[in-house]
Amino acid sequence: MIGVLGVKSDIKLDVREKLSILPKHYDRCLESLKEVCEEVVILSTCNRTEVYFNTSKKFEEILEEIFNRLNWDKKYINYTFHYIDDSMVHHLMRVICGFESNILGEDQILGQIKNAYEVALETKSVTKELSKLFHLAITCGKEFRTETKLYSIPVSSASISVNESRRLGAKSYMVLGYGEIGNLACKYILSGIFDKLYIAVRNTLAVDIKDSRVKVIKFNERQKFYKDVDCIISCTSAPHTVVHKNELPEKDFIIYDLAVPRDVEESIFHIEGVKLFDIDTITSINDKNCRERETIMYSNMDILYKYIKEFWQWKKIRQISPEIVKLKKCGEEIYKSRYSTFVNKKNTKDPDELAKILIKSTSNAFVNRAIEVLKEEQLKGRLDECLEIIKKIFYVTD
Repeated sequence: MIGVLGVKSDIKLDVREKLSILPKHYDRCLESLKEVCEEVVILSTCNRTEVYFNTSKKFEEILEEIFNRLNWDKKYINYTFHYIDDSMVHHLMRVICGFESNILGEDQILGQIKNAYEVALETKSVTKELSKLFHLAITCGKEFRTETKLYSIPVSSASISVNESRRLGAKSYMVLGYGEIGNLACKYILSGIFDKLYIAVRNTLAVDIKDSRVKVIKFNERQKFYKDVDCIISCTSAPHTVVHKNELPEKDFIIYDLAVPRDVEESIFHIEGVKLFDIDTITSINDKNCRERETIMYSNMDILYKYIKEFWQWKKIRQISPEIVKLKKCGEEIYKSRYSTFVNKKNTKDPDELAKILIKSTSNAFVNRAIEVLKEEQLKGRLDECLEIIKKIFYVTD
């Protein structure tokens, strides 16, 4: 059974935080889950936590095992969802194409799933069905993105934050964290009009932006520069808050908290002059491009169905792999036998005549067997079906 266990997206942020998995814990979690699953992939983003698995166990059993291995409190089990087999494959294809994102069609999920798959490959937690499925899903996501050209209608938590901050009058920025979302936020800021951008990171060498308006600062010195900015966009992977009420100067601020768990102290929400938006607030902002994206996406659903069909065809064919191996072994044995005869007799017979004899002998080995089977099936009343198969194998058409 292949399946997915995920955290519902329509639940409160404080519950989702308790069922999140930090990127730095991926390896440990995968190693632990490998002990109870044949294959496993962890997908964890600011809006999504999902565990994809392949197991021979019953679903109720694997559900409990996953909760135990991830140290999740079972009292939150009703805040999760699950799909198995066909529903799971359909879900993954919808996720990677952006149908299940809070911001419909957002363009980060493809890269996030690709990264999740690469981590699983590195830890050898995917080897069979999930490996093939995620490979097809990533290909599907790329084709979907190319065909729909959704990148020409940019929508993401980072773009909404930057667009809304500009609408509210922000000119100077500080981005906390330079992971995937932080990098994207900086790109959106750089693509428009702004006065100053501070990027706070633990490793200042990790950022290489050639722009005089950009200043890379050490993360633990960020408080010194709060006074110089209108807007803070925080998107770290820290397990605790990093923006605290007592560190903010008394001035107007626009703050976007894109992290899960949250980066910004909840008490800051009540400070006069501060506009604080968390990830739930951001995703609820009605983007003017949403309807256009939805129309384009649903008109390209055939791309998803193509890859879903390809996966199940691959899985069905994979079931006869042992028989294919036997067929190849049979062919190998006949080849080796004829070649051995050729080596032993090539100096005693005319080479051309010997080649003809051995080639005809090889042909007869299969044709004569096919004739025997055809006769047997005629006597059993199954001639038509058998004959169709034999025609496909032996009757060569131009």
